[in-house]
Amino acid sequence: MQESTIWWLMVGAAVAAELVTGTFYLLMLSLGLVAGAIAAHTGLPLAAQLSVAAAVGTAGVIGCHWLRRRRHAQAPASSNRDVNLDIGESVQVDAWNPDGTAQVRYRGAQWTVMLRKNMPAAAAPGLYRVTEVVGNRLVVDNA
Repeated sequence: MQESTIWWLMVGAAVAAELVTGTFYLLMLSLGLVAGAIAAHTGLPLAAQLSVAAAVGTAGVIGCHWLRRRRHAQAPASSNRDVNLDIGESVQVDAWNPDGTAQVRYRGAQWTVMLRKNMPAAAAPGLYRVTEVVGNRLVVDNA
């Protein structure tokens, strides 16, 4: 069996393992194995094949880890529009209670609404925009 065939079998095993586990890191390591297979096809010695595979795989894993840490600073799920489709929607508040909450009809149900923390204490009836969902309460801001 040729060296390149062994590399391609390892690529297939790594991709299959990635499909089972769902980690993106194994996909990056399989790219390193692909680089090793290509190095074997070009006729490089085994030490060079291993070096190329290790360099490409390591660079892929480090790059993936760096991008993941950079993207991880997203908004929490309670205020992230990608997670909660209520964020950004409008609600009509007819009257505010003395405790700073209000009851509104939204999506066919009664919801408790409260102002965002840095909003002025005196709230007037009107149209408000949902900025966060905390439990069963909608946190709103001026529309």
